Amino acid sequence: MNTTPGNQPTKRARTPHTMSRRLWLKHAATTTAALSGVPLFIPASALGVGSRPAPSKRLTMAIIGIGSMGLRNLKGFLNEDDCQITTVCDLDAARLKAGAEEVNRHYNDTGCARIHDFREVIARKDIDLLCLSVPDHWHSIPAIMGVTAGKDIYGEKPLALTVAEGRAMVSAVNRFGRVWQTGSWQRSVPHFRFACNLVRSGRIGRVQSAEVGIGFGPTTGVEPVMPVPEGFDYEMWLGPAPWAPYTEKRCHFNFRWISDYAGGQITDWGAHHIDIAQWGLGTEETGPVEVEGVGKFPTEGLWDTPITYRFECRFASGQTMTVASEDVFKNGVRFFGEKGWIHVDRNRVDAEPKSLIREQFSNGMSRNLADRQGHRRNFLDCVKSRGTPISNIEVAQRSITVGHLGNIAMLLGRKVRWNPATECVIGDDSAQQMLSRTMRGPWMI
Repeated sequence: MNTTPGNQPTKRARTPHTMSRRLWLKHAATTTAALSGVPLFIPASALGVGSRPAPSKRLTMAIIGIGSMGLRNLKGFLNEDDCQITTVCDLDAARLKAGAEEVNRHYNDTGCARIHDFREVIARKDIDLLCLSVPDHWHSIPAIMGVTAGKDIYGEKPLALTVAEGRAMVSAVNRFGRVWQTGSWQRSVPHFRFACNLVRSGRIGRVQSAEVGIGFGPTTGVEPVMPVPEGFDYEMWLGPAPWAPYTEKRCHFNFRWISDYAGGQITDWGAHHIDIAQWGLGTEETGPVEVEGVGKFPTEGLWDTPITYRFECRFASGQTMTVASEDVFKNGVRFFGEKGWIHVDRNRVDAEPKSLIREQFSNGMSRNLADRQGHRRNFLDCVKSRGTPISNIEVAQRSITVGHLGNIAMLLGRKVRWNPATECVIGDDSAQQMLSRTMRGPWMI
């Protein structure tokens, strides 16, 4: 990876089967005692029996980004006894203060560090894990820097702003052997797993198609230029995105509706439901071969991502996935097979025939999908085991690529032919160029 001014020199990262010196010394002492035949007495508190594990046995974490999802992730990881949040990082002083206070209140101390620049966080040797909850246009840079520095990462969805940035992140995670969990938490919810198990085990016969319903895109008018609020580093917030004047509805939660920073509902809600559709169809490690559709885009105002939309993806298997706003499909995912259909959303599973809802799977039937409780818990368990999380980075890249291609096809107004093996557009230079974005200097990957 290229560095930017202020970056720390790149260090050799830990391999998948190595650990920090701190953890290695503890492991070595335990092993030596066991092999010598000397009984090793460990206090119950150090083993987490009846209390939290000893501080030396906890995984240390920094939360980068204390917005809506960042605060949720912070509170979630605070409830994991073997994880210790030591550091919070944000460009907004008010959010940074709120995050640190939440951590200190939970631990009943004042030890949480507040850091403005994520590069300082990544350079720290006493941090094992990062939780990245930053706007989409900031996903790739700290992610690649983090894994290069040997950190395991829980990163918010969507994986990246572009297909090219996502692939660079996948390559870095694989190269440095890090554990990556994407925040596509629906995979860790039992009824979503149950629905996908029904589909993949043949309960509705051969699966022919999936319909994905997600929310409408919001609109706003032309927004006035405003002074940057005190304590907010707006220039750093823009980072690799094109420069633009500050206005309140550009930043924080609203970045989702501006194409310089995100892909609208298609890469927001779509990152969740398209991922479930990919999982049920069995296409989670590949992608469509053709994508086409239409969308209604704002004609004026600050927000420019699609308001209503519908695009269809065709896979090499002949299966199709259609993604549309809620004026077309009900929110959720519906799978159609030769023998019926299954619908799943955040509230329930429905099916035809109804008897499918009462299905009980044997161990053999459910082995094709993971059965893990708790998305953040799954990440921490995989950090310890060096296993593969349920929303690993390759799966996240394939799922959000569907959304990116849908946006590209609708913006161009024509069919996009796609090679999922090479992740290249076939025969359309304009579409191919839209797989990546030029970053504003000095930022680069």
